[in-house]
Amino acid sequence: MSIDIKNFLSESAKHMKKSAIRELLAVANKPEIISFGGGFPNPETFPVEELKGIVQDLLVEKPEVMLQYGTTGGSIPLRTQLKKKYERDGIQCELDNIIITTASQQAIDLITKTFIDPGDTILCGLPTYLGALQSFNAYRANLVGTKRIEDSEEIIEKLIAEGKKPKFIYAIPDFQNPSGETMNLEQRKKLINLAQKYNIYVIEDSPYKDIRFEGTSYPTMFSLDPERVILLGTFSKTFAPGFRLGWVLASLDVVDRINTAKQTTDLCTSIFNQELAARYMEEGYFDKNLKKTVQLYRKKRDLMVKYLGEFMPEGVSWTHPEGGLFLFVTLPENLNSTELFKIAIKENVAFVIGEVFFCDGSGQNTLRLNFSYASDENIKEGVRRLAVSIKKLMEIKK
Repeated sequence: MSIDIKNFLSESAKHMKKSAIRELLAVANKPEIISFGGGFPNPETFPVEELKGIVQDLLVEKPEVMLQYGTTGGSIPLRTQLKKKYERDGIQCELDNIIITTASQQAIDLITKTFIDPGDTILCGLPTYLGALQSFNAYRANLVGTKRIEDSEEIIEKLIAEGKKPKFIYAIPDFQNPSGETMNLEQRKKLINLAQKYNIYVIEDSPYKDIRFEGTSYPTMFSLDPERVILLGTFSKTFAPGFRLGWVLASLDVVDRINTAKQTTDLCTSIFNQELAARYMEEGYFDKNLKKTVQLYRKKRDLMVKYLGEFMPEGVSWTHPEGGLFLFVTLPENLNSTELFKIAIKENVAFVIGEVFFCDGSGQNTLRLNFSYASDENIKEGVRRLAVSIKKLMEIKK
């Protein structure tokens, strides 16, 4: 008798969904396809030569550390560098306020595991980061979305009246994935005031804050309320995604709980990668390379916005992010990005369907474009192909 795995799955496993982006990458991996799909940093930003020297030095200096297990909380040298980084931004914290995770995706999963029981409510944006939605769904959370999360007092009061008070509010305030939009200081303060009034935690997911091209850099929400806000950071967009290094900055009570949850997951994040990152920061390479990364991505953002303006038909709009890796395109309401994707693949261009970023199933006429990875030539040609695809869909819908 053959085994049907469905009869053995946990309820959590039944609620796990495959990443639409990972599935897309499998479809769009043909060399002739120009992909604006993944959130890939550009390989030009990878500090290969610097890392060669650091690896050699550290393996000579302390091989017994580099190749050994580490503590669950993370490398002291790396947490020390992160502490100094936050202190330069005016945030006072201790090493014990920081725990290193296997990228920020693990941090999201550990926080959800720690706080959410099946049916518990999470308030999030419309749209919001797909990876967070995957984790929230896996733990069977009740997801409630809103377009302006800082103006959600009526929604919160209604949820409380229904016995569904949110456990936490999930927000990406800087160059949001997927929209590319940024919350200003007033919006951040309004969100914190809401969380304080109704006694709710705030998850501040901040993978892109350092990648600012222009405009005002706003303080973190963590700096506005360190006891209530749980700040997530990562090196995946600013250093090396392959290292899978992230962290949580939070109150001691929260970090202690996350530490316990992490011990059941992987015991510790790679100490080898942590020590490399710590020395990389200590030598000043991080700040130096970040400036080059920002310059490169600003140029690519400008090119994509330029060609969208040149090629897109009337009725199509897009965001103009002041930083980050993404912008968001909105089609006329009668167009569906899933249908567009099928046409676009035939035109050899790929993107991420916007609907996957909406917890309520809306957003059918939206799509996310990544501008960091493609070459300058491919940005122009890819946007042209996308415009051709949209025009073909418009003809079909006439």
